[in-house]
Amino acid sequence: MKYAICNETFGDWSLDRALELSRANGYTGWEVAPFMLTDDINTFSSSDRQAYRKQVESADMQIIGLHWLLAKTKGFHLTTPDEDTRQRTAKHLINLAQLCADLGGDLMVLGSPQQRNFPAEQFVQSAMQNAAEVLQAVAPELEKTGIKIAIEPLGRGEGNFLNTAADGRRLMAMVDSPKVQLHLDVKAMSDEPTPTPQIIRDNADAMIHFHANDPNLLGPGMGDVAFGPIFDALRDVKYDGWVSVEVFDYSPGVETLVETSMKNMLAANVA
Repeated sequence: MKYAICNETFGDWSLDRALELSRANGYTGWEVAPFMLTDDINTFSSSDRQAYRKQVESADMQIIGLHWLLAKTKGFHLTTPDEDTRQRTAKHLINLAQLCADLGGDLMVLGSPQQRNFPAEQFVQSAMQNAAEVLQAVAPELEKTGIKIAIEPLGRGEGNFLNTAADGRRLMAMVDSPKVQLHLDVKAMSDEPTPTPQIIRDNADAMIHFHANDPNLLGPGMGDVAFGPIFDALRDVKYDGWVSVEVFDYSPGVETLVETSMKNMLAANVA
């Protein structure tokens, strides 16, 4: 099992310090939220990208890709009826694919609920079709760069678009590109009536990335979710991608989150 951690976990820590703690605790993958790099990716130059990648790799870590693709941005939306906004969003995702490739990553997790939720007056089919059109416009760049987009279903507490793995697969089918697959997240799956291990087994053929966390917003094993059956399911389906820790409540402190999450995953991942 390959373990990664999301870079926003570290807040205002220096990159060197964050990487050192991560590597010391057994993480080898580094998942990047673009807003942690820059306020505007268009100003994050080629030399900036090379320097960042070199710094991560020098710490014996691998940049696996990007997530929070549209978070803390303005003027982008995945499902909006406004065609100009959707075109801008497609262009931004294309730019992110180029950034991801420059950093040495190969996947982008498409969550960002605030930039995809749709209003009550819009029908879900319209939202799905609009999202599919955006991703179809991005697909040629994905083919060119070798990047994959992992569609991330999110629970109902996050919004009204793509609340289940089945919804994610429906959008995948509409896009119809091998470069657009499925991401699964423990916090999100915990909102579904189907047990999380079963969701993993049912969607193993499409799952290309995995987030480990808890509905209480902390790291894996830091809440009520039992991770033993989850890791059993990942092993059963021979999942060989990354298990990446993503938390939302930073109150325990960085060191506690990093160390406890890994300790809990290792304890759960026992055949």
